[in-house]
Amino acid sequence: MSVETRYAAVGVDDVAYQVVGDGPLNLLCCYGLGSQIDLIWDFPPVIAERFGTFFRTIQFDRRGTGASDALPRDRFPTWEEWTLDFAAVLDAAECEDAAIYAELDAAPIALLYAATHPERVRALVLANATARHLVADDYPIGFSQRQIDLQRRVVENGWGTNEWIEQWFPSVAHDAAVVRNRARMFRAAATPRTAAAQFRYIFESLDVRHVLPLVRVPTLVLHNVPNMFPLEQARYLADHIDGAKLVEVPAEGDVNVIGGSVSVVVDEVVEFLTGERPVVEVDRVLTTVVFTDIVGSTEQLAAMGDRRWRAVLDSHDGAMREVLRRFGGREIKTTGDGFFASFDGPARAIRCVGQIVDAAAELGVRLRAGLHTGECEVRGDDLGGIAVHIAARVGALAGPGEILVTSTVKDLVAGSDIRFTDRGIHTLKGIPDDWRLLAIESA
Repeated sequence: MSVETRYAAVGVDDVAYQVVGDGPLNLLCCYGLGSQIDLIWDFPPVIAERFGTFFRTIQFDRRGTGASDALPRDRFPTWEEWTLDFAAVLDAAECEDAAIYAELDAAPIALLYAATHPERVRALVLANATARHLVADDYPIGFSQRQIDLQRRVVENGWGTNEWIEQWFPSVAHDAAVVRNRARMFRAAATPRTAAAQFRYIFESLDVRHVLPLVRVPTLVLHNVPNMFPLEQARYLADHIDGAKLVEVPAEGDVNVIGGSVSVVVDEVVEFLTGERPVVEVDRVLTTVVFTDIVGSTEQLAAMGDRRWRAVLDSHDGAMREVLRRFGGREIKTTGDGFFASFDGPARAIRCVGQIVDAAAELGVRLRAGLHTGECEVRGDDLGGIAVHIAARVGALAGPGEILVTSTVKDLVAGSDIRFTDRGIHTLKGIPDDWRLLAIESA
């Protein structure tokens, strides 16, 4: 998607923003420290693109991060001064009012803006947010000063590294390409010492508890579970904002929903703002489904160690994607130490997987693979349906270096030069009927 980056003036500073979609309701989105709206498009699903299906969505980087002007390390705006960014972007995008979606440190700014300018805010969505970070006598759910100091050092020493991304976004830790892209975005958003200085300022100065009773707009509080930020802090927000609703979002520990359950979040936000849950368009197509898996990955990890095994996985993933590209395969998702992919034709899928197994062997890795052709449900970028489960079960039965297929695949490539070896009748766990499986002998 081609999206133009524009700028709104805040005093002598510029704030970068983009407009996505043209729905009847304006939705203003800010993701906080680490955001870079030009680079966020490098790892779909992009939440603004999903929101843009339903709303006129305006996403921006607040001052101090991303494509907007940087801030000196020893002087940051007050929280009230940061609300000028919200006002300037709304004016520049010609919005009289908007709903606001704000994550992490952008959420307190959104709260302040909603309390002081209720005429311009239709509703609030606060994601992984808090009213205060630091523990206090009347706020026992906060972090200790020691914890904050420790995390600040972690930020300063690791910001923008692959290892830091894997720690803060465990849901993508298995995908080396996504980790690299996200690390690049964080480096573009801020330098390590600047990020650490902002982190300290945010964690030590934030306290908008007094604002919560003044918020008079419908408010949705979303919180990843689990997450480094305690759920109790999200509950505190919801309990102290009149009529606020708290929704726990299943996640893998990511600090924000950009790397987590984007589809779940979009569904919740759309339902909250429109009163109707989005209807997922489901198409059904005949496709060949492929699952690959590294045999004995746990044992190899123990033998090689983390660093060497990570290098092997990166090489495996790169080789896999290159062969998929050559044969016109489509990567659906990675599965930690394997791939889930689809093909328009079974013969091409078989030949592709044969080359993938050979390429992995050259890296010292043994793969197994399972293929099945059947009708699948297309849900956005994902595939579902019983055909997917059949292929996964078949792959689990394959031996090292073996490619197993169902008799359906064999029948569809009749007349080709692909040769098979019968592996007999099998019961696939959770799948009706018995299935004849065959191993690829040559392709």
